[in-house]
Amino acid sequence: MRALIAAGIGLAAALALVFTLTALGAPTGKTSPKPLLTTVPGHP
Repeated sequence: MRALIAAGIGLAAALALVFTLTALGAPTGKTSPKPLLTTVPGHP
């Protein structure tokens, strides 16, 4: 019985965390206009 109560409390806490993050929404930001420049190493 204790395990069932603990599982219920854990589920409630997880759902509360998910709902809180959903309510806050995605952080505002923008991507860089410059592309990432990468180099490919030369073959030996």
